[in-house]
Amino acid sequence: DDPQLGLYGAFGYDLTFQFEPIKKVLPRGDNQRDILLYLPDELFVSDQDKKDVWTIKYDFTYKGKTTFGMPREGKVVQYTAAENSFSDRDTPKGEYSKKVELAREEFRQGNLFEAVLSQTFASPCKPPPSTLFRRLRARNPSPYGFLINLGKEEYLVGASPEMFVRCERTREGLRVETCPISGTIARGNNALEDAEAVRNLLASTKEESELTMCTDVDRNDKSRICEPGSVRVIGRRQIEMYSRLIHTVDHVEGYVRKEFDGLDALLCHTWAVTVTGAPKTWAIQFIEEQEESARAWYGGAVGLLGFDGHVNTGMTLRTIRILQGVAQVRAGATLLFDSDPAAEEAETELKASAMIDAIKRNDPQPGSSGSAEEFKRKISVGIGKRVLLIDHQDSFVHTLANYLRQTGAEVSTVRAGAPLEEMFSEMHAGGVPIPHLAVLSPGPGRPSDFNLSGTLTNLEKLKIPGFGVCLGLQGMVEHWGGELGVLSYPMHGKPSKIYLTNRERHNKNIFADLPDEFEVARYHSLYGIRHKLPSVLLPLAETEDGVVMGIEHKTLPYAAVQFHPESILTDTKHGLTILANCLKNLKFFPEF
Repeated sequence: DDPQLGLYGAFGYDLTFQFEPIKKVLPRGDNQRDILLYLPDELFVSDQDKKDVWTIKYDFTYKGKTTFGMPREGKVVQYTAAENSFSDRDTPKGEYSKKVELAREEFRQGNLFEAVLSQTFASPCKPPPSTLFRRLRARNPSPYGFLINLGKEEYLVGASPEMFVRCERTREGLRVETCPISGTIARGNNALEDAEAVRNLLASTKEESELTMCTDVDRNDKSRICEPGSVRVIGRRQIEMYSRLIHTVDHVEGYVRKEFDGLDALLCHTWAVTVTGAPKTWAIQFIEEQEESARAWYGGAVGLLGFDGHVNTGMTLRTIRILQGVAQVRAGATLLFDSDPAAEEAETELKASAMIDAIKRNDPQPGSSGSAEEFKRKISVGIGKRVLLIDHQDSFVHTLANYLRQTGAEVSTVRAGAPLEEMFSEMHAGGVPIPHLAVLSPGPGRPSDFNLSGTLTNLEKLKIPGFGVCLGLQGMVEHWGGELGVLSYPMHGKPSKIYLTNRERHNKNIFADLPDEFEVARYHSLYGIRHKLPSVLLPLAETEDGVVMGIEHKTLPYAAVQFHPESILTDTKHGLTILANCLKNLKFFPEF
């Protein structure tokens, strides 16, 4: 009844050749093994839900013999990285695409519905397997993380996203479940780009067909051993996110008939359609004839066969196989008649990239280039500076203040109107320190509703640089003699791509260190009419249809944007960079 006691290890891809009439074509190495399972005498159990860890030690007795009192030490073998030269991939660049075309012809003829072709990437593996395991846990956390020492200088280090077969006793009987994964898209750089990627993935009929076929074959596998009517799809096209990829996943269950057990459940799914294809036997034969090398452990499984009858296994995917100091990463793509050959080849490279990254890239040191610490240091230009944030009764002013404080600045928020007029009077009288920057917040209505022209006059007299957001930009346009228009369609909470203009001036303005084009959040109906902009204002950015999105004064330290740098639709780093640039570049001279 001990749920931890059982056989732990790996099941190789070639196990399927013992149960299906497949003709072997590819050569196998003398060191290839189809199965390797351990009976451990000591386990370290980590319960992630309870945040608890404990140790279990076992002794075994059989036919009068016992392990009690035997030493538990083994021989220590140091890991050694390979230094010999070898090919970095088993399939030359571009050859995989040609194989996709061969598969498409098989689909056209009706010999196959789908197939999963893979290729292997190789690299000298300098870090030991334990280091790779820690890197994968940190960079690519997955449901099935594992490090297995297979002996004979062979290791498996994996971060597999996919359950293979899980069986457990319930009141209704022995329940078997699987979670077929098919349908893949690259992750974005932020939550907004991820959301767009999810929409595109769910809208793809090709990706939907992939998963449909996988699940139909999976249901067929279960129907061999499950009670009639018990095989059900209980989750359809669910989204799962990993470090670089987004997948769609189905969830399928069934209840095993009394004459079968968990081992039968594992074997009848060998191997999953998500790594082979359909019809399964013909797909496996096609794989054997088209791939450049034997799969070894790839496409098999790792996990536990419990002595209490339960099974818990994950697919051997997103796995680094280390053999005699050489790291091998194998990745495949699900091919259909609709497949684009170049895109499928690129997908295999993307899937392998997280593993290759763990092999080749060391963990970044705190404060190194590209790190969060380095970016925080870069925008910390507000330390020791005071910012006056003028609130025009806006709903986002506190988020804007939060962003400004991330630069290290001391921020004071003052409501436009009487409170602001009183503060200006005290500044003119010398009773209040002059801020290093004034920020004119967004707001409803028109600039005249808040006497923005009067605000700008005071800022000029007090030699306070200014930065405007939306209403702030509109106020600057009117203050210096320009005109405002009304959009035919209000842009409220809408994303737009903007394009930077007058790029030669950007090294020292609010758009320094930003790309030539990027997406921003718009909340406005009014805008500065481009051909009626005052001559002292220079456009810095615009939308595709020519709406001015950024301006700066040609001789005074004033600039503004017609979008919200603090919105979730604007990349956080872009928004913070703009505000840091304001503190760094908008200055009256000489400085006070």
